[in-house]
Amino acid sequence: MAGLFDLSGKVALVTGANTGIGQGIALALAEAGADIAAAGRSAADATVGKVRVLGRKSENFAADLSSVGAVQPLVDSVLGEFGRIDILVNNAGIIRRADAVDFTEEDWDAVMDTNLKTLFFLCQSVGRHMIARGSGKIINIASMLTFQGGIRVPSYTASKSGVGGLTKLLANEWAAKGIQVNAIAPGYIETNNTAALQGDEMRNRQIMERIPAGRWGDPSDLGGAAVFLASSASNYVQGHILAVDGGWLAR
Repeated sequence: MAGLFDLSGKVALVTGANTGIGQGIALALAEAGADIAAAGRSAADATVGKVRVLGRKSENFAADLSSVGAVQPLVDSVLGEFGRIDILVNNAGIIRRADAVDFTEEDWDAVMDTNLKTLFFLCQSVGRHMIARGSGKIINIASMLTFQGGIRVPSYTASKSGVGGLTKLLANEWAAKGIQVNAIAPGYIETNNTAALQGDEMRNRQIMERIPAGRWGDPSDLGGAAVFLASSASNYVQGHILAVDGGWLAR
């Protein structure tokens, strides 16, 4: 059974791997045996260093994923360095907060471009490589707001709802080609993106009261889900959005 979760010899491209959820997932995949291509606007030096300590190969790849123009050069660079991509984790994302009546077009476009548009074209580019090889795992990072509306984050909610739908579409198209496409929907995780919520005493209390587990999640809490969806243990799992939320959606 343990062999089902073994990622030895696999190469994982993880976007937004410098901190938070991306770093937690990258380290979990490395602990399971995968080599890690860490991509993003900010260098993931700490992540790369920790992966190497685990005895796995890891390299930084600079890529500003706010633009589709960064996608193909990134994929080409990773393939040039590692020779293959077995696992793609689409974690890179941004959030902008404002009341819907005040939300700007600039903030709308910035979030949608990074969280949804670039994600799709990265899936497309890596998907071509995986289809040619007849196997691959794609894990998109969704959100509680894939299922719920939230407040003061209209473009983030729209983008993460789109990630959920896109995950299902790609699963439908690529399942027969040997590619599993799924998503993880993190609950409230202690990251840079949620710092404002953690710092808001009233909002933080409201969130904590809603989480049955009684705590915010840690990026490492997502590791087991990521390893499962990246491994052969999930070969018959397609188009699923796995909530890792401390029970938030069950409340």
